[in-house]
Amino acid sequence: MNLDFSPEDIAFRESVRAFIAAEYPADLRAKQDRGEELGKEDFLSWHRVLARKGWIAPGWPVEYGGPGFTSTQRYLFGEEMAAADAVPILPFGINMVSPVIYTFGTPEQKARFLPPTLAGDIWWCQGYSEPGAGSDLASLKTRAVRGADADGDHYVVNGQKTWTTLAQYADWGFFLVRTDPDAKAQEGISFLLIDMKSPGVTVRPIISLDGAHEVNEVWLEDVRVPAENRIHEENKGWTCAKFLLAHERSGIAGVARSKRELEKVQAIAEAEGLADDPVFERRLAELEIDLLALEYTELRTLARESAGKGPGPESSLLKIKGTEIQQRLTELALDAAGAYALPDARALRDGNLGPIGPDYAGRAAPTYFNVRKTSIYGGSNEIQRNIIAKMVLGL
Repeated sequence: MNLDFSPEDIAFRESVRAFIAAEYPADLRAKQDRGEELGKEDFLSWHRVLARKGWIAPGWPVEYGGPGFTSTQRYLFGEEMAAADAVPILPFGINMVSPVIYTFGTPEQKARFLPPTLAGDIWWCQGYSEPGAGSDLASLKTRAVRGADADGDHYVVNGQKTWTTLAQYADWGFFLVRTDPDAKAQEGISFLLIDMKSPGVTVRPIISLDGAHEVNEVWLEDVRVPAENRIHEENKGWTCAKFLLAHERSGIAGVARSKRELEKVQAIAEAEGLADDPVFERRLAELEIDLLALEYTELRTLARESAGKGPGPESSLLKIKGTEIQQRLTELALDAAGAYALPDARALRDGNLGPIGPDYAGRAAPTYFNVRKTSIYGGSNEIQRNIIAKMVLGL
């Protein structure tokens, strides 16, 4: 693998760096610097800047609005976004459901959903997990019964979804539902797009250990969904689900952002006098080596995709190692912050307790708790090991 960047690639990197420096919203940067929880308009402010530039969907084909980046340019774009601490592009619309729509959708569905998703006019959420169906997603119970009346062909959906990230802001959701209860688990599932403002849709908050409202439970009670909102064939939604999850797992690796977080942990270690601690320095060094190895794996995956091949078992490798590294980073930050990380997260968030110790310490414990989830969502790491055993080792 040739790791030398061409003059064109170096020029592209510089153009991305200059654009972020000039165009990143100042009020968004200020909220990030203060450690405030970001809302819908905060994320959308940067989304719309990137959309106007034509850079919001680095991986999309040009015919659907993508910028035509090469795999190397996509990599460099992610590197510069992370280095600048820019808020990440939310994955649900751009990186998850849209590839499903432009791969499996009808021309009408592409025309209806892709342009407003690019522009930031549709905020998406994902309706996969259920109280009894997480890692074993094929056991989902949410039921969709098809019918027809004077208002046309439709489904009536009933069920419950959980851990639905940022659903409190969502305009639309993409849901896995059971349309044939008598079929084998994966064979009776369909992929529906549901308007979150439909009668019968209820979103209820789940407050996580860090005190944030990031995830929700979603109740669906006699929700009418036009049949034209089904992507791909009825009872073939598992094909869409597998395709989407492979894209999600690749993105979960977060190599570029982990490199930036490693720099922050190294700075904390310096500030806390841990730079000469042999045990702490060994842990940092081991993590840096593992992150470098993961970066090479990510580059191989991008090379595979640039050759016209979809994500393979490499996406599972990226998911496992990427999330483990993210968790190790938060553990090191928590250890370095020490007793300063102890104050209650909700008290800090609500302003009932003033800052204690350095600025970086206040978020150390909440971030540590929040990142525990990364090895679970997108298909737990245990499931990813099963996928690798089957696809690579033939077990």
